[in-house]
Amino acid sequence: MKAAQFSRYGGPEVLEIVNLPDPHAGPGQVRIVVHAAGINATEWKLRKGVLNFGDGLPQTTGRDVSGVVDEVGEGVADVAVGDRVFGVSDDGAGAAELALVTNRSPIPPSLGFVDAAALPVALETATRSLDELGVGRGATLLINGAAGGIGSTAVQLAIARGARVIGAASTTNHDYLRLLGAEPVAYGEGLAERVRVLASDGVDLALDVAGSGVLPELIDLAGGPQNVVTLSDIDGATQHNVRFSNGYHGHAFHALAEIGSLIEAGRFWLPVERTYPLDQISEAHRVIEAGHVRGRLVLVIV
Repeated sequence: MKAAQFSRYGGPEVLEIVNLPDPHAGPGQVRIVVHAAGINATEWKLRKGVLNFGDGLPQTTGRDVSGVVDEVGEGVADVAVGDRVFGVSDDGAGAAELALVTNRSPIPPSLGFVDAAALPVALETATRSLDELGVGRGATLLINGAAGGIGSTAVQLAIARGARVIGAASTTNHDYLRLLGAEPVAYGEGLAERVRVLASDGVDLALDVAGSGVLPELIDLAGGPQNVVTLSDIDGATQHNVRFSNGYHGHAFHALAEIGSLIEAGRFWLPVERTYPLDQISEAHRVIEAGHVRGRLVLVIV
């Protein structure tokens, strides 16, 4: 099968398309013919060597996948050959023609493969972050970095839980955030003052998706570090005693099967900004690493 991998750490140019042996489903796994694969910030950080999950080199890439089951492993009873599924590829090898998937769910009926491939990691990461914060009905949540894939997902999931959401993003994304149901504020110096115009007593909770050194302001607005979670600023988390969430890695998945009802009710939507063929994965990495992507980037494999 064709697959993307890198044999050394570095820029997008280290990615190459190679031929690898076809994988086969083991116990609990299904193999899918990959139709689409999402691109996450995790991928470029691993490629660059900023993150290291101990996988060594050469290393495949791609976590979000969608496709059609063509082989099932021992003990699999939830899906069958021919079913459309989406999930997270085992071993981060989803940017390929075939992928093994343990954490999976049937694709909601109204979604195509591209839209489904945009969801899994952002969905699971946002869900876990909201769970850690205890976001529920009546809470006011501030999300720093609300317009990206995880931020957009967290906005809608929090609103579905009955929370009020204030979203910090560039001014070019404010209309987009309003469309999702958030009250937008601009990034940068003076963030706390702008938030207090909307919520004079501050907020109940804050989620930092973008980093950018704003944890002191978030702590002040949310009434203490215990009310803040960051996904992006591990050094700041240590310095300011804020919880750092490592996203989905090493945790059981639980949100994939639950999103269908919101999607079918028209209460959840994660836009795909751009698609690329597999052989243009380097360009997709350049774009996501540069930042300012609204929603998601997706590789189209089939």
